[in-house]
Amino acid sequence: MAGNQGHSNSPVLNASSGAGHVTNIGGLNSYVTASPLAILAILLVSDVFGYKAPLFRKLADKVAAAGFYVVVPDFFYDDPFDPDNVNRPLPVWLQDHEPEEGFEAAKPVIEALKSKGFSAVGVAGFCWGGKTVTDLGKSKHVEAAVLLHPAYVEVNDIRGIKTPIAILGGQNDTITPPNLIKQFKQILQDAKPKVRSEVKIFPNVGHGWTVRYDPNDPKAVKAAEKAHRIMIDWFDKYLKD
Repeated sequence: MAGNQGHSNSPVLNASSGAGHVTNIGGLNSYVTASPLAILAILLVSDVFGYKAPLFRKLADKVAAAGFYVVVPDFFYDDPFDPDNVNRPLPVWLQDHEPEEGFEAAKPVIEALKSKGFSAVGVAGFCWGGKTVTDLGKSKHVEAAVLLHPAYVEVNDIRGIKTPIAILGGQNDTITPPNLIKQFKQILQDAKPKVRSEVKIFPNVGHGWTVRYDPNDPKAVKAAEKAHRIMIDWFDKYLKD
């Protein structure tokens, strides 16, 4: 997530935001928000700003309201990226939080959820979380996956995906631009019917548009909500069947 677009519209982090609570799951502090009778779990893997971002927690609450048990782990161990820290720019921060590390950290969380009796687990990754989700999509740990404006995901990461996967990109995304999203689409099309997939490029939006939008901009809100709906529908389709 290099460049200015990667950390534009940075959120003001708030540990008390959201309707849920924080607890330890699989060794990671996690924001948990749930439908009372949920038997299916969703793991949301954040961008570099982590699990305290208010709009991200609001999205987790929205997914929970659709009938899921939602977990947002703190993959950064209370050390999210701070764009105001000039002594620790993103490349330096990433040395301590490499995207490749997310897969191993996520496995115990998923195992803990399944040990609690959840019959299926879906996972969605945003920006930094995209790499974690593609790695999980190659494994047998999850039953459905969604990428939303992923970062650090390359063509070879998409090869070998076994899990039903939806990929939502942005027309103006300079981190994972449309031409790369189209390459992902071709790989997944070649894998059909074995791998079920949906790939969509949203017009007039940049990187991070689903979780770092301006709540006062109706067009930005509409685009984000449309992406949220596609994500929830994907989980409805492949977890609830």
